[in-house]
Amino acid sequence: MPTFFDDLSLEHSETRSCSNRAARASNDVALAERLGTAHASRRLLIESEVEGLEDRANTLKLLRLKLSQALIRAVLIATRQYSRGLRNASRVEVRRNHVPCPRLPKSFCGFTMLQLSDLHVDMSQAAMAHVADLVKSLKYDLCVITGDFRGETFGPFDRTLAQLATVTNALEGPLFGVLGNHDSAAMVPQLEKMGVRMLLNERVLIERGGDRIHLAGIDDTHFYRSGSVARAASGIPLEDFSVLLAHTPEVYREAEHSGFDVMLSGHTHGGQICLPGGIPITLDAKLPRYMGKGAWRYRMLHGYTSVGAGSSVVPVRFNCPPEITLHHLEAAH
Repeated sequence: MPTFFDDLSLEHSETRSCSNRAARASNDVALAERLGTAHASRRLLIESEVEGLEDRANTLKLLRLKLSQALIRAVLIATRQYSRGLRNASRVEVRRNHVPCPRLPKSFCGFTMLQLSDLHVDMSQAAMAHVADLVKSLKYDLCVITGDFRGETFGPFDRTLAQLATVTNALEGPLFGVLGNHDSAAMVPQLEKMGVRMLLNERVLIERGGDRIHLAGIDDTHFYRSGSVARAASGIPLEDFSVLLAHTPEVYREAEHSGFDVMLSGHTHGGQICLPGGIPITLDAKLPRYMGKGAWRYRMLHGYTSVGAGSSVVPVRFNCPPEITLHHLEAAH
């Protein structure tokens, strides 16, 4: 027979459930306003389908992923390379990229952006501790995080955000970010409470010494396909200098056609497990191989694809050291 305490517990549970639904509904409305109703609906629908995989662990897609993880790990352990791969994955390097910008306003010469990408913080704890130490000694004008905050592609993300705080607390100045194919849109409110201004097909104006540049960011286009370069570029005068943040560099054509001067991306991990000489086995992206990592150019667009600071699938790296990157904008004639 139910007791008073059972009824009280049930009432509390129902109240909490209603509260969670109300909070999610509020978040969904806010997301629709920022992404646009069509894009928001598409992303939330796909997210709900992906979340369903968690309850159907025997589905082919999830099973293949788990088998590939187990296989790669087993091979590395059998060849006595797993421990080496773990050490490699924690040795994050600071790289510098000098970007020649003919249209750069005079006041922004020397402007420096710190890029962090593909943190996968819950899979890369040692690397994140190293990142937090590294950034404390760096000087930069603003920081950007180009997606893939978490390791899994579904499930709870509270642990991810708690560990991410170790990194964000070490950063200074304005902080901007975009979502990746591993990230849930439901993470946005908490990320912004942590000081990360998320750009969801949006742009912000950066002013300095009487001059201005535009910083835009898009939602994920690799898996969720809810990013819109055109929407992010809307309202940017053609004569103004602009930078685009996109998790994957696969949108390089749209970025160049929309008039962006610089695009910062990640997603590829540079291959993560590469052949000697840094030759990637796979990039998991539809783009020319020369855009798979580092600096590149497409017509008038200067691009950079970070190999990322974290690791995915398995927490190892070979012939592809993790990185955080300082981009120095410089005048060019």
